[in-house]
Amino acid sequence: MGARKRLAAEARKEANKNLYVARLMDNPTSPRKMRIMADVIRGKDVDYALNVLKYSKREPAKKLLKLLKSAVANWQVKNEGVRIEDAQLYVKSVVVDGGRMLKRIQPAPRGMAHRIRKRSNHVTIIIDDKSLNNNNLENQNKE
Repeated sequence: MGARKRLAAEARKEANKNLYVARLMDNPTSPRKMRIMADVIRGKDVDYALNVLKYSKREPAKKLLKLLKSAVANWQVKNEGVRIEDAQLYVKSVVVDGGRMLKRIQPAPRGMAHRIRKRSNHVTIIIDDKSLNNNNLENQNKE
């Protein structure tokens, strides 16, 4: 690896140190249905997002709730001794990608067949701490 690539990789790694990620792979729900719930919580505080997902009647909300709790648990592992209430956690990004598609055949009239596509998706949630970002911005402005 060249020096330029190595420096860029180290800079990316340093920037992603304060990001906490959780991934759900091959979730058997269509990406379109999952994106509806992902759009609701994107950019919101974690407490608000947890409450919205907890009381939502949509089926993908249960999976997103579990995934968001997993991201918060990842945050707790790296930040021992810091209370969740003191941290200003928010959902930085939610990415829903199409996953594997199972293709099936449904018998139709007149000897024909219709395709059934059973879709799945991959979800990635990234949470971040607003207070750390504000401190970093203040330090940069002072310099």
